[in-house]
Amino acid sequence: MRSVTWRLRRRLGGCCVAERSEFEFFAKLSIGQYIPTGSVVHRLDPRVKLILGLFLVIAAIMISSIVSALILTVAVILGLRLARVQLRLAFAPLKIMIIFLFILALIQLLTIPQLKTDATVVFQRGVLKITDRSIVSAILLMVRFVVIVLGLSLFSFSTSSSEVIHGIEHLLRPLQRIGFPAHELTLAAHISLHFFPILVGEAEQLMMAQAARGADFGYRKWNFLRKLRKMLPLLVPLFIVSLKHAQNMTRAMESRCYSGGAGRTHYVRLHAQPADYLGLFLGCGVISSAMVVNLLHVDGTVWGLLRELVM
Repeated sequence: MRSVTWRLRRRLGGCCVAERSEFEFFAKLSIGQYIPTGSVVHRLDPRVKLILGLFLVIAAIMISSIVSALILTVAVILGLRLARVQLRLAFAPLKIMIIFLFILALIQLLTIPQLKTDATVVFQRGVLKITDRSIVSAILLMVRFVVIVLGLSLFSFSTSSSEVIHGIEHLLRPLQRIGFPAHELTLAAHISLHFFPILVGEAEQLMMAQAARGADFGYRKWNFLRKLRKMLPLLVPLFIVSLKHAQNMTRAMESRCYSGGAGRTHYVRLHAQPADYLGLFLGCGVISSAMVVNLLHVDGTVWGLLRELVM
């Protein structure tokens, strides 16, 4: 009897170790993590980083030039180096999304650019037709995605959640004069950021509890729909847990007589320094140069020079 119990515990222990390593997939996500290295980027005003991040995302969406996208990519990588963050941490989210990104690029390659009448056909077989515009569009889609992901990683690595909240509130504070609820919106964002890791931990505990009862979540398998179907039963208990946390938060705020942001003072006041203005100027300069390159349509000239060098 003792030997049977020992073998059972050994088997269950091995399963628990294996399953736990699979359930900790939330810890593998680098976006949203703060790494306090004390670099120059970390010491910048959070308002400057918020403005530059917004400009970077807008520029990455608007540009239609691969050279401009490469300029933004190099700028973000240099920012990661200045922040003294390992590049493998910034590129980690791309490994998770590589299949989704490949499917989007394939759609761009085979469908959308074919609407252009001035495109040069590179490959054609039956209904399958690949043009130079489709290749450029697929490459541009992937580079845009890389720029946005690396930019979000740089922002999260160098800015804590409290700095993000204070920066948003200070940027939206002038809108309070026209009745915009800047404080309430910032408070909602702060609560969301605060409860995200708590809900992630609750989800991991629910998954481990269900696995201990024999549930199979389909890990180490490529069937995405099966994984999604197995995880649907976790939504109801996770929703109930989130409602309980929200109710406790509401009671705590009511017991402290919270009544909104009207007439409230601020413990943290942000003051921009010369280094912040310099960082804002340099960041806007890089983004503006990428936009200028996009407007000048220099891709054709660059590809012509490369073709002459290769030939």
